[in-house]
Amino acid sequence: MVAHLVRLRFRLLANALTRSPWQAVAVILGTLYGLFTLLLAVVGLVFLSSAPSDFGRTVTVIGGAILILGWTFLPLLSSGIDETVEPAKLATFPIPVTTLLIALAASGLLGVPGIITTLAAFATSLVWWQTPMIAVVAVFCGAIGALTCVVGSRMLAALTVRISSGRRAREAKTVLVLIPLLLLGPAVFALSRLFRDLREILPVISDVIAWTPFGAIWAVPGDLATGHPGAAALHALIGLATLVAATGVWRWALDRSLERPAGATTTASSSRGLGLFAVFSGTPTGAVAARSLTYWLRDPRYAQSLISIPLVPAIVFFYSGTSGDLTGLLFVGPIVAVLLGMSIYTDVSYDNTAFSLHLQTAVSGRADRWGRVIAVSVFAVPTTIILTVASVWISDSGDRLVGMLGISLGLLITGLALSSLVSGRFAFSVPAPGDNPFKSRPGGGFTLMLSMFASWTALAVLALPEMVIAIIGFATFNETLGWVALAVGLALSTALLVVGVRVGGRILDERGPELLVQLQRQK
Repeated sequence: MVAHLVRLRFRLLANALTRSPWQAVAVILGTLYGLFTLLLAVVGLVFLSSAPSDFGRTVTVIGGAILILGWTFLPLLSSGIDETVEPAKLATFPIPVTTLLIALAASGLLGVPGIITTLAAFATSLVWWQTPMIAVVAVFCGAIGALTCVVGSRMLAALTVRISSGRRAREAKTVLVLIPLLLLGPAVFALSRLFRDLREILPVISDVIAWTPFGAIWAVPGDLATGHPGAAALHALIGLATLVAATGVWRWALDRSLERPAGATTTASSSRGLGLFAVFSGTPTGAVAARSLTYWLRDPRYAQSLISIPLVPAIVFFYSGTSGDLTGLLFVGPIVAVLLGMSIYTDVSYDNTAFSLHLQTAVSGRADRWGRVIAVSVFAVPTTIILTVASVWISDSGDRLVGMLGISLGLLITGLALSSLVSGRFAFSVPAPGDNPFKSRPGGGFTLMLSMFASWTALAVLALPEMVIAIIGFATFNETLGWVALAVGLALSTALLVVGVRVGGRILDERGPELLVQLQRQK
């Protein structure tokens, strides 16, 4: 049964890559990048073998702990983990939980990230190759560490699926994810100050990490090499206990999620009227706007994309405060404007097969584009203006207010124009409705990243006129140029928005059925 599920995983992966050439390219590029990183790690570990044993222990403990932490928590902050074989889809089959757990763990280890992580974990034995017995111990510890990485990520994924079953719980999870994000900047800054004295600080940090579940297993070979067999035994016990505990929590969460898959409804919801559909006009554009804004309010996938909005001013304010120069706060408005302007980039992809309603009711592409733009503009425009004004006021740069508004609003509206154009042409691999919002498909995140990078570059070029005028005004203390930048930004971006909506709408009219087929293939 385990072998059958593993084969199913690779068959589904092969089918997905066959249907999407770009996804296959993304997987190949990701694999090459992983192999290059692995090569660098192996070379570094080989050179580390000639260093003192204390230093080798320090590096392997910190590096191993970062590896486990990354596997466990990064899926919440990025595009998620690969769940080609979703446990929820297997809930109706009589598969024992233990069998499914072993199959999922094997699938994780046999994926590209799992293979590269396992090889890197085994490569830590190269640090101790001059002492063969310790090198053999390092191989076993590396195997436990790699398995802990995979089990940790699957455990957290199963827990988040369970937590995501209720709306309030989803909101609480978003806050819990946001808190460490907000603390990330201060933590990195504090560590950067400590790392000025790396030679003295790193051994102390590694000694502390070695007694945590993330670094204990990696400390065992170093303990033996430095003549501390007692500490090695305790660290091995902590590492094994971590793996057993993570497996137990994963099994429990997986069992509960199979009993009641995420998205399953237990009670019928009561009718509460038309909601936002009663607010917007009874036109195709108004209906699309009402539905899109409802998604923004209720769909956790959209909430995930908005996590960075409060994060930006928090981080910029922190770094500006520590440096004593508050002019850095002026970047808050433009950065948030870019994020909000590109936030409808994957709107049609988020619709999934619900996009068929647009085709069945003959909603024009132009109405679809305008509806989505209006929905996000309801909160994007005031948010951009408020943050721009607040950043100018706090930084005591009142003479730059008009110019910064020109830059921010220009970037926002131009971003909406680009999003309206691109989202009608391409379908991206995103979590399906009801899925874990942090889930990822193989290569999907990489493809989206490449596309976003190209769009950001285009956005910077299109918004260049108002930015250049405003910057010249700032440099020459000419407030009149600020008003010119505002006028140019509004006029140019509005013209681009009209063009983007019209061209994007025409593309959507022509490619609607083809786009729906692509969305159906991603189910």
